[in-house]
Amino acid sequence: MLLDSPYREEIIETVFEKSNFCFVVVDDQGLVTYLNDNYCQFIDVKLEEAIGKHVEDVIENTRMHTVVKTGKEEIADIQYIRGNYMIANRVPLYSEGKIVGAVGTVLYRDTKEWMKMNAHIRDLLMEIEHYRKKLMDQSGATYTLSDIVGSSEQLNKVKEKVKKVSAGDVSVLLKGESGTGKELFAHSIHHLSERSSKPFIKINCAAIPEELLESELFGYVEGAFTGARKDGKLGKFQLADGGTLFLDEIGDMPLNAQVKILRVLQEGEVESIGSEKTQKVDVRIIAATNQPLEKLIEENRFREDLFYRINVVQIKIPPLRERPEDIRVIANYLLGKITRNSGKRVMGLEDAVKDLFMNYRWPGNVRELENVIESAVHLTQSDVIRLEDLPEQMKANPFAVKQGTSLKDILSHTEKHAIEQALKKVNGDKVKAAKSLGIGKSSFYEKLKKHGIA
Repeated sequence: MLLDSPYREEIIETVFEKSNFCFVVVDDQGLVTYLNDNYCQFIDVKLEEAIGKHVEDVIENTRMHTVVKTGKEEIADIQYIRGNYMIANRVPLYSEGKIVGAVGTVLYRDTKEWMKMNAHIRDLLMEIEHYRKKLMDQSGATYTLSDIVGSSEQLNKVKEKVKKVSAGDVSVLLKGESGTGKELFAHSIHHLSERSSKPFIKINCAAIPEELLESELFGYVEGAFTGARKDGKLGKFQLADGGTLFLDEIGDMPLNAQVKILRVLQEGEVESIGSEKTQKVDVRIIAATNQPLEKLIEENRFREDLFYRINVVQIKIPPLRERPEDIRVIANYLLGKITRNSGKRVMGLEDAVKDLFMNYRWPGNVRELENVIESAVHLTQSDVIRLEDLPEQMKANPFAVKQGTSLKDILSHTEKHAIEQALKKVNGDKVKAAKSLGIGKSSFYEKLKKHGIA
């Protein structure tokens, strides 16, 4: 055993200092306690400057402190450092059952090998991305969970539920208001399922005329009706065979189509219009609605037996107003995406706009937020979005507040907005602004202090 060896110190020195690997050790606070010479040379730091510093301040993109917190080892993990990819192992250190630190190892001998591996990994990643895009084009599913921006507790619970149900073949019903991202979740479920390499087919039940919906769903054969294609047409169920069929706005589906869908789900067979034969299909159903299907059942507008078929697992997507902590994150993400596409240089949102966004009810949810930002980006003459850049409907009712906001907060918000607008109109002249608002100078200065307006 190493502990009993007379050459213990020599062995440790050989392993840590004379081998070609890079080693780093951190304590339970994530502070660097050891960094071997190879690692110092690789990241171009002096040992005495690194010891005692937090590992994040020493090693780029490190996760050593994360391993200390989680106690979970990370083996053969790709890490981007100093312009290259490298492979690292990170293992927690235990003493008497408690985590006392972590050891990290870089698995290559010199910079040339890292450079060689870097080129190799870049090539592999590009190849993977090529096939990923090709697979997305083939399957029709574009989005993944990583495209759903936000980290609120409500949204994270939905994402976790999606991960749990995706692997199986159970039917999923996505419920949520218009603009909450039901389609993105449907795409994500398909991508995480065993059917991800098979087609993802979408049909919007509200967008297709009732007389055409049946042929869209089940297809038709040659001569089925006047105007039918010579070779017939495959329906969405046949196109989705082996994959996933996403029935968006299923609450708007006519009753006669509901009957036929129920048969497909029960029997696994499709009968095209004009055909006397049935065709076996293997399709997973994901449905979405912004309507209360239970109420539609009471009104005899939706079949109860179909409801129980599609409602095996129900996932409710919270509206934007119920997760306000996501609003600024989503707004910044959308601003970045829109400015990249438009080519306009808009760097951010002024504080008054952020405040309005946080208090607005967002009846159209994320879709409305995206439309508002896109409109403002094209209208603004500044490098930030201002209140005057927002659409008229928001300016006409700037404090359409979220549920639960107190009258005191509404009045305070309104007062702050009025002061800011008055100052803008007079180019920051506080005396003129106070006069335009019809209040005394001392009272005006008190209000500036109250609202934190410089």
